[in-house]
Amino acid sequence: MQDGMRDAMENKFMPLISLRSGMGQALMHDIYCYTNQIVNLCFVGSPKKSNEWVLIDTGMPESVNHILGAAKERFGENNKPKAIILTHGHFDHVGAVVDLVQKWDVPVYAHEAELPYLTGELSYPEPDGSVEGGLVAKISPLFPNEPVDLGNHIEAIPSDGSIPNMPGWRWIHTPGHSPGHISLFREKDRSLIAGDAFVTVKQESLFNVLTQKIEISGPPRYLTTDWQAAWESVKKLEVLEPAIAITGHGQPVSGIELSEGLEKLVKEFNRIAVPDFGRYIN
Repeated sequence: MQDGMRDAMENKFMPLISLRSGMGQALMHDIYCYTNQIVNLCFVGSPKKSNEWVLIDTGMPESVNHILGAAKERFGENNKPKAIILTHGHFDHVGAVVDLVQKWDVPVYAHEAELPYLTGELSYPEPDGSVEGGLVAKISPLFPNEPVDLGNHIEAIPSDGSIPNMPGWRWIHTPGHSPGHISLFREKDRSLIAGDAFVTVKQESLFNVLTQKIEISGPPRYLTTDWQAAWESVKKLEVLEPAIAITGHGQPVSGIELSEGLEKLVKEFNRIAVPDFGRYIN
């Protein structure tokens, strides 16, 4: 316990990897996607304004040094973000959040419904290893579901849809994968940071995770507890007609590949996304 925080991700390193791990990709002049093991983080802000950027999600447990290194490479020495925005609080999106807050002393924002999982009050439901799809799904019961406690460093994201320190962006409530999951959208260039509302890789399959084969799919099955809400969330995002999407897992996708893939996912959600059986199937 430090600064009123508790790091449930400490010593929870998961030996999961992909071919893109450690790679960064500039998608717009001010959007940079960095892959940490099997999950994507976004640095939003121009390197020309190196002290005016925001970090979206914080990667896997025990990954703080990798993230600090990527931030230094992008923005230079001692240029911390204005804030951290969490799409949700699952272990692979908050893995380094306590370490980063201790290093940077910046505020963290998440949806109000996600706060109990970020203040140590509630654990997430246990991952469902019974769903079909591959080895990652089978080993998912080993993944940590305990909450981190960010103490007074966590705040509810503004209810008006605005995002602190991200002018031109708005957040959209996209529950299903978790109760307070949000996605981020910028109207002027139709950029979408989707979190795990949908992903571009079959996240249950170890082979697909390793190779990062592109396949627009629903949220990771083993951690999704409300499939009806997840479907409604994908519909919300498809209506936006995003030009480019950065998802929590898999490669960024744009253009026709994205629009056709999202349309297909909405139309065939039960077949593509929803497992045939599992603990969270009604």
